[in-house]
Amino acid sequence: MASKTQVGFIGLGNMGNPMAKNLIKHGYPVIASDVFPESCKELQELGAQILDSPADVADKADRIITMLPSSPNVVDVYTGPNGILKKVKKGSLLIDSSTIDPAVSKEMAVAAEKLGAVFMDAPVSGGVGAATSGKLTFMVGGPEEEFNAAKELLSCMGANVVYCGQVGTGQAAKICNNMLLAIGMIGTAETMNLGIRLGLDPKLLSKILNMSSGRCWSSDTYNPVPGVMEGVPSANNYQGGFGTTLMAKDLGLAQNTATNTKTPVPLGSLAHQIYRMMCARGYASKDFSSVFQFLREEEGQ
Repeated sequence: MASKTQVGFIGLGNMGNPMAKNLIKHGYPVIASDVFPESCKELQELGAQILDSPADVADKADRIITMLPSSPNVVDVYTGPNGILKKVKKGSLLIDSSTIDPAVSKEMAVAAEKLGAVFMDAPVSGGVGAATSGKLTFMVGGPEEEFNAAKELLSCMGANVVYCGQVGTGQAAKICNNMLLAIGMIGTAETMNLGIRLGLDPKLLSKILNMSSGRCWSSDTYNPVPGVMEGVPSANNYQGGFGTTLMAKDLGLAQNTATNTKTPVPLGSLAHQIYRMMCARGYASKDFSSVFQFLREEEGQ
């Protein structure tokens, strides 16, 4: 218990909120901050101390986790006028679980290092459900000698904590995973739609796919067709889950990194355009599996 000194947590959105709650459950005193004060109420009731800015959090805690929507938010929270690096203590461990451009993670690591702090990128896979149950997968990039210190905290929030290499490699692993996830989801949606058009019962087709070589996570765990599975967004009008906007953002990151490394990603690029089109057509806040609904609509049905 001696090691359970306070932990800072910045960004209490759909993912950050349940993650911070799991730290509290494991006996860590949490000091938190969020740009939206209403996001902090629930944690405050559980005993977290709420402060006005990331700088204030850095003044009080030498281990800080950030969970933010995008690269500009991370830059602001770390290097902005009220950012963590304004008041960071020497020897602090800064863990960013946002999904951002690996180049930005590297920039933050350099800025933190100049002030004697350590920055690690630790994006997550698993979504809100896994964040709530403490079963996230963390992909960690940073100095290997700091990995165990990071793992101690991340293990309270995740079932898998994997060391990927130097700063930025955690982001790289996450971006690659989500590119494949998007491609797989679109493929599953197209396949299911074609099968239904050919007169197959969607539940039966799903069962056959899942015992055949076409099986994938989108077909057996997160089926996009309403009525095929319970407890997934497609069963709830595509509410909750992983939003189309976020998937479009992650595919944009994949596209940028592919361009920078001169890597051909024809299906990744197409997936990016499909999700961007969906954002423009009213699907932005729906789960990314709503691509099934989007395809049906495209056919004028």
